Amino acid sequence: MTDLLTKAEYAAIAGTLDLPRSPFVDGKYRRGSGPMMATTNPATGEEITQISTADAKDVDLAVLKAREAFDQGHWSKMDPDARKDVLIRLCKLITRNRRELAVMESVESGKPILDCETIDLPETIHCIKWHAEAIDKIYDQTAPTGDGALAVILREPIGVVAAILPWNFPLMMLAWKIGPALAAGCSVIVKPAEQTSLTALRLAELAHEAGVPRGVLQVLPGDGPTVGEPLGRHMDIDLVTFTGSTETGRRFLRYAADSNLKKVVLECGGKNPAVVFDDAENLDHVAEHVVHAAFWNAGQNCSATSRLIVHTSVKPALMEKIEARLRDWKVGDPLDPATHIGALIDAEHCAKVRSFLDLKEDGPFVAPVFVEVKADDARARDEIFGPVLSVIEVASNDEAVQVANDTAYGLAASVFSAGGRSAIRAARDIKAGTVTVNCYGEGNIATPFGGYKQSGFGGRDNGIHAHDQYTELKTIWIDLTDPADGDNLA
Repeated sequence: MTDLLTKAEYAAIAGTLDLPRSPFVDGKYRRGSGPMMATTNPATGEEITQISTADAKDVDLAVLKAREAFDQGHWSKMDPDARKDVLIRLCKLITRNRRELAVMESVESGKPILDCETIDLPETIHCIKWHAEAIDKIYDQTAPTGDGALAVILREPIGVVAAILPWNFPLMMLAWKIGPALAAGCSVIVKPAEQTSLTALRLAELAHEAGVPRGVLQVLPGDGPTVGEPLGRHMDIDLVTFTGSTETGRRFLRYAADSNLKKVVLECGGKNPAVVFDDAENLDHVAEHVVHAAFWNAGQNCSATSRLIVHTSVKPALMEKIEARLRDWKVGDPLDPATHIGALIDAEHCAKVRSFLDLKEDGPFVAPVFVEVKADDARARDEIFGPVLSVIEVASNDEAVQVANDTAYGLAASVFSAGGRSAIRAARDIKAGTVTVNCYGEGNIATPFGGYKQSGFGGRDNGIHAHDQYTELKTIWIDLTDPADGDNLA
């Protein structure tokens, strides 16, 4: 990634963006059948553009084109090397247009340009490239059999996939879905969040330019009832992959049950703990990771550390260091490269976050805050999805693990301890899909990401495991016996 620009230079780019304004269906932009939808800059409240949205009629057309493309096999049966080459070309096009995409994402989502330039765009490119490179390196299998048979186990692309995206990481979540799905040979229909449609539309255009065939990657902007639900209920969609709230995830399970029993993969909410034991060392390091984990992307992150569960013996010193760290986190204009915390996504979400804090001020910005609470406080149990760290004091390390598990969620967690055995034991005992030790993180592209309990269902993003959820397993059993020896149907 090139060096960061100045605030004025980013603002100048924002003023010259060529913005997509229609659904991308069958290889081109087409006016949708739904109403026009304004997309707004969260930081200023100004309208960015009007987007023509899709409705159920457009969903039917996109599914038809996706199925035609899949059955024709121009992508699903393409030589693995050739499919890889197309996705690598897409990565090169994203790299060439990365600054445009970064500014577009910052303006539409309120995310700091610092994060868009240094995290979101590089990770988007890396994710698609990683899955592209895996295409010709994932082997099928043979099973152990007797001498009279050969059993071949194949992965075949599942078919037509609907990917329902959140607004907090528009490009990264798009990459997490389309990377393995396209690599597997599926056709993908993307419904971006209505607040953040622009970069998904632009990336679909770049994918077509790279050589992804018509109908293989389509994007339908619009809201949940007019686009999301018809996708969830459609009889010719084979899988829905969704990242978002647990409440909405439940709906997609119902849609699948009420339609064709399509597979559903859910990555939902979290109330993630950072557990700090009494023997935690280097509290400056702990404070750095806790602050980043809690307030990165303004806390609008399903794996954000929203609970700090800290032993009473280290709490005073740690809180002092956390408070000092927060002084360096600037809140303000997302296009200012010095900004760490930008605007929350919209007024409705701002009101929700403020309701947990009894804050009366208006505006799109909420400064980071930590609040001391009991384990049964709503702020320690509900997913706030904002820059709020709930601090829970405990008297023992065992109590810390118990409190960490006292939640309906199980997405991510962190353990800070100088004791190797106690840290590993806690990591094993905490019920979460990813547990980091003496750091905050989500692993990397090679490690599966998803949750326990109400944080996830049906599969994982990232890693080779992500490919599996976009495939069907087929066993081909070949009889090698000589017909002259008679039947072996005992």
